[in-house]
Amino acid sequence: MKLKFLTWDVKDTLLRTRLPVGQQYHAEAMKRGLRVDPAALEASFRQAYRTHSHLFPNYGLTQGLSSRQWWLDVVSQSFRLSGVADDQSILPMAENLYRDFSTASNWEVLPGAREALAGCRSLGLRMAVISNFDRRLDEVLRCCDLHGHFEFVVTSESAGIAKPHPGIFHKALSLAKVEPSEAAHVGDDYVNDYRAARDVGMQSYLIWTGRGTRPEEQDIPSKHLIRSPDQLISRLKNSPK
Repeated sequence: MKLKFLTWDVKDTLLRTRLPVGQQYHAEAMKRGLRVDPAALEASFRQAYRTHSHLFPNYGLTQGLSSRQWWLDVVSQSFRLSGVADDQSILPMAENLYRDFSTASNWEVLPGAREALAGCRSLGLRMAVISNFDRRLDEVLRCCDLHGHFEFVVTSESAGIAKPHPGIFHKALSLAKVEPSEAAHVGDDYVNDYRAARDVGMQSYLIWTGRGTRPEEQDIPSKHLIRSPDQLISRLKNSPK
């Protein structure tokens, strides 16, 4: 069946942070005269993020949290784990970082992403986003001048379920009014993007930049692999399935 609809992951597929999180948090701390090692902040953030994701999955939405409060808690805990004991400084820093990650100041478009989106539109494909992101994603995409490529954006917050749950893919397919066999998904995560989309009957492509498990160990055909977003165009032209 002819491909009609294409969905995209966002983080590390179309956008990436301009600097490592530890460096961005370090810069915010420096504004308040607090000296914290960027590497320590990076490690603390990863620990806080893992813990909160386990205790309060999908931003704690089913447990009475808002995504904003979830992120404020993660950022605040990152500073505390790094040795910052000044609670009067922690919350303002967390609020500033939450705001800054809503804009283009902390995000940049990946090489080849704009070309890929323009090329897909030239092929007549309709497009949307499926991302485990929070409510800020619409604004981030607008600030980065990518929003106009998409008919709609489905986040795990708006859907109430996160990838790899099939429900978030079915929601997007329902909004687009297409069958799974008429759609494909592009992302950088084997489980959340490549495998999850195929499990609901969509085609899928994995962006692999050399990190994580090698594709051959995951039994991914080479025609489903791309090194950068713009390589998708030739894959769609030459090997649609």
